[in-house]
Amino acid sequence: MASRRTQRWLPVAFAATVGFALIAGSYTYVSAVAGDRSDCVALDVVSSTEKSELVKDLAERYNGSRRRFGDRCADVTVTGLTSGQAMQALAGDWGALSGTGSPRPQVWLPTSTLWTGQLQLLDQAAGHQVQTGGEYESIANSPLVIAMPATKARYLQQQGPLGWGDILGMSGEQGWAEFGKPEWKRFTFGKDNPNLSTSGLAATIATYYAATKTSSDLTTADLRDPKVTRFVRQIEANVSHYSDDVVDLLRALAAADLAEVDGAAGSDLSAVVTQEELVYLYNTGALSNGKKPNEQLVALNPKEGTFNLDHPYVVLPQADEAQRAAAADFLAFLQEKPQQREFAAIGFRDHERAASDDLVRVVGGNKAAGTYFEPPSPEVVQGIKEGWATLRKKANILMTVDVSGSMTSNKVGNTNLTRLAYATAAAKKGIELLNSEDRVGLWSFSSKLDGAAKPYREQLPLARLDDDQFGAKLDKVRSGGGTALYTTIRAAHRHMLDNYDRSRINAVVVLTDGENEYPEDNDLNKLLRDIELDPDRPVKVFCIAFDKASDLLSLEKIAAAGAGKAFDAQDPEKVDEAFVKLLSSF
Repeated sequence: MASRRTQRWLPVAFAATVGFALIAGSYTYVSAVAGDRSDCVALDVVSSTEKSELVKDLAERYNGSRRRFGDRCADVTVTGLTSGQAMQALAGDWGALSGTGSPRPQVWLPTSTLWTGQLQLLDQAAGHQVQTGGEYESIANSPLVIAMPATKARYLQQQGPLGWGDILGMSGEQGWAEFGKPEWKRFTFGKDNPNLSTSGLAATIATYYAATKTSSDLTTADLRDPKVTRFVRQIEANVSHYSDDVVDLLRALAAADLAEVDGAAGSDLSAVVTQEELVYLYNTGALSNGKKPNEQLVALNPKEGTFNLDHPYVVLPQADEAQRAAAADFLAFLQEKPQQREFAAIGFRDHERAASDDLVRVVGGNKAAGTYFEPPSPEVVQGIKEGWATLRKKANILMTVDVSGSMTSNKVGNTNLTRLAYATAAAKKGIELLNSEDRVGLWSFSSKLDGAAKPYREQLPLARLDDDQFGAKLDKVRSGGGTALYTTIRAAHRHMLDNYDRSRINAVVVLTDGENEYPEDNDLNKLLRDIELDPDRPVKVFCIAFDKASDLLSLEKIAAAGAGKAFDAQDPEKVDEAFVKLLSSF
């Protein structure tokens, strides 16, 4: 006879047995209906980063739905990569250039067909098969807008219809005084570097359309018209600084807005040129850890029209017949209403350009964006990118390089290069991204050496950039001592204020592998107050944290106080990328 303990467990054991039988039976039934998925078509997708997380989630939903097309099924894998990076990788060695470790994709989801046209030119120049020669359906849309804090936006809206030049072309000196608001002082705006960013490229193209008073058929002759170039130059003159990612500009703006309650300095930005979708995310708090800004942004649509970022669905030639069928089915899935509601939930218009009521309410924009500019030919886009190098706002930069003992006593990884040699090589390569009309100075810093009065030394005064001279000076800097980080940044910031140029972007760049090691000046909070942004005379501070010993947290605080950005190159292999992103701010 079984014990009482055994008797108590008998019903449980029976229930478990029945449960396992039901699960096994259910699995057998589902498998019989859905078939074996081991032979599903593998479909690799690369998506632009602003929507890649959502597309990944939707791909998981698709894979889990046991959806079939004909007698086949597909397993979709999604990788996120910026449109510009993906374009370059697709044009060459995907494995080496993408840095993703993922297979070469069969489907590309860039932010805009502007990039498909540029890939077409790269393929033609290399004599390759053209990968992107067709027209493509959209999976979502987001028009380019001028995002402005509500108080200023509402005031401008009361002035009647305004165009790109009316808003972004305000005189930097007169600024808001032209609209009867001298207390708001200078007008500056943020935009992305058009060589790296879709919104930056679209914004630059939009100014050309506004200059020619057309919405299509922009020509290479237009790009050479003195009236057009003068118009574009006037707008670029009011840029606060460029960015490699407009999300960073918006996050900094939100941080300044939320910090104002504690008396912290505000931003010098009157506006940001960005896609409507990001204005939605800003206003809902998605860009500021769920905290809604005190003052919302309003999406202004200039009277001439605007550019639409059409998020095309591009099936690449390397897709075989089965993958093309799978790609067509995944496109149909993404365009269905349940998935389109997911795009709407993060601020996109649908694949037919329709905006939800919630989007219009949150961004203060229009149900219909009005006139959309037609994309110019790839050749014209290429000409705009090349011309921007001469029309963009010029920079006034003081670069400070840490030459403390740790920069020479430690090697980088398995190389024979010291940290200093490795970092200066990256700096010399990066400086080539600047314009010869930019003014660049160079300081080195460590601690007081050989009885010197100061721990920093001027290697080159602020002057027009000479790449060779700059590189030669970097190669000859002396090293040793500790890291006088705070006092150098304070002095560099003061030096830039003393040499301030209102016609240029004024900035301090700091490269360091360590933390502050200077007892005479060891008060971080005092430094943050001293370099706090003056919106009327902004001097931006940008930092690169090089190698693992660098104090990234403090550098992030310093960059935030100076309305700049800190770049994480604690993995030395990222220092080249950090310099590219940093110097693309100018």
